[in-house]
Amino acid sequence: MKILSIDTSCDETAAAVTEGTNILSNIIWSQASLHAKFGGVMPSLAQRMHEERIDWVIDHAIKNSKLKIENLDCIAVTIGPGLSIALGVGIDRAKKLALKHNKKLIAVNHLEAHILSPLANFKFKILNSKFPMLGLVVSGGNTLLVKINKIGEYEILAQTTDDALGEALDKGARMLGLGYPGGAILEKMSRLASSGQALYKLPIPIIGQEKRMIFTYSGLKTAMSRLVESEKPLSKDKIYNLAASFQDVAFTHLIRVISYVLNHSTNQPFSHFLIGGGVCANIELRKRLRKLGKEYGINILFPYSKRLTGDNAAMIGIAASFKAIRGEFINPDIIDRIPNLKINT
Repeated sequence: MKILSIDTSCDETAAAVTEGTNILSNIIWSQASLHAKFGGVMPSLAQRMHEERIDWVIDHAIKNSKLKIENLDCIAVTIGPGLSIALGVGIDRAKKLALKHNKKLIAVNHLEAHILSPLANFKFKILNSKFPMLGLVVSGGNTLLVKINKIGEYEILAQTTDDALGEALDKGARMLGLGYPGGAILEKMSRLASSGQALYKLPIPIIGQEKRMIFTYSGLKTAMSRLVESEKPLSKDKIYNLAASFQDVAFTHLIRVISYVLNHSTNQPFSHFLIGGGVCANIELRKRLRKLGKEYGINILFPYSKRLTGDNAAMIGIAASFKAIRGEFINPDIIDRIPNLKINT
């Protein structure tokens, strides 16, 4: 099916047209620069910007696909998780378009879309592949490891108890005066560290307690804040090494928890590991996850393009394509936003 998808879950206004897992167009209008002076996303500003840009974004997504809305089969939209008033903008437009053009409507879970984002333009038949698989979301709002029993059926193995990995990296960057969003800047600074090594000691979260199978970054952030204060004034070299130290421990914690899950899995081996979310664009994290895949004999799959790691509507279309196959459509009269939506609900 050819699907028009819409995502307004946070600070990107996005629309895409997909056919199965093939992307025909993918338009993203980012508000990041507008929120930078606030050090984070301002919900009211996000809502206003979505309302100003959404029609333009949708029109260009359809135009770039070389199709007309009459040629489309369905309309899909993110219903959660995300910012409530931001989600409402996308849902409102999707409902109006579905009713006006008599199109079927699909409600999509943003977390599932991130997990399935590596399947964009993928050639092999994922539905015929060996299950179970692993799925990982590493983004600004979520850090989540799941067992994929089949597409559409997920079992949570580990999740964050406080900050998500992306949020923690942003806050670490802010402590160093690197601005917002800071994760990508922190990565660049880390590469400039002395000999590429992290020189400062920071505590690895829940070290020795990985059996709790949680991700937590609040303690690491506190330790980083104290370390930064003790090292002031900050020279460039200090910033580079502090950035590398923080990133190193944040990733070490993630890998340790995933390794514990793999070491204690009593089920059949995982065939593939699907990884999505903005943080998976980080080169160092990709290296560590690929190394992990080799150790355990799991095929690691990332989105083929950086544009598919952050919030986008193409991944919503991919998730929607599987829901369409299963006939999971929703009545426009009852669709609503679920800001705290969990996986597989």
